[in-house]
Amino acid sequence: MRLIGLAVVLTFGLTIAPLTAEAQQAGKVYRVGHLAAGGRTSDGAPPGPLREALRELGYLEGQNIAYEARFAEGAVERLPGLAAELVGLKVNVIVAQGGAATEAARHATSTIPILMAVAAGDAVERGWIASLAHPGGNITGLTDETVQLSAKRLQLLKEAVPQAALIAILWNAADPGMTLRYREIEKAARTLKVEVQALGVREPTDFAAAFSAMTRRRPGALFLVADVLTSMNRKRVVEFAAVQRIPAM
Repeated sequence: MRLIGLAVVLTFGLTIAPLTAEAQQAGKVYRVGHLAAGGRTSDGAPPGPLREALRELGYLEGQNIAYEARFAEGAVERLPGLAAELVGLKVNVIVAQGGAATEAARHATSTIPILMAVAAGDAVERGWIASLAHPGGNITGLTDETVQLSAKRLQLLKEAVPQAALIAILWNAADPGMTLRYREIEKAARTLKVEVQALGVREPTDFAAAFSAMTRRRPGALFLVADVLTSMNRKRVVEFAAVQRIPAM
């Protein structure tokens, strides 16, 4: 998390320009919006590593920087409204934590700079940026290669559980980024000659149906694609896998 925060700060500095002596003298206060699909932090502020790294660069709360943080707490349908709140507050930049937050911020504004704080999925394929070298528009930041790595993860799971002929894939089907990961896993499964048990969930109540499907037809292993929805319900998944003695990744 600290590394993510520091990396975001570097991009942040490029986006709104470094704080100069002239800006300090003028009493300029930068307003940073933070948008996340996950749970609220203990103090309701953006993640500590982000604020700490900005302090190291001379951005001090109460002097030249102020934060506005919004958390959907797993209810991604709230993100558009929360993004609109940040736009209405006229923040100077929005740090969007995750793919769903990035998508909501993108729809909320085309002028306020948006920083992807490790947005899951291919940012180019999802239409957020023109290219990695030249993002264009008002979105920049960090993306990841988890989509491409998903195939490798399936391969590792198969090596760990070579007898698994059927592998259950549990993912958030409501998130396009997670669906991209699932599709990559599905392609890799064909190469590895294993059958996929597709268990897409869209809300917490869907997990019961996924568990029932695995009870009726027991897979040789379980692959959980981690995002806000699946992570917030991971305790249920881990307990189910433990009771059923299903190897899980």
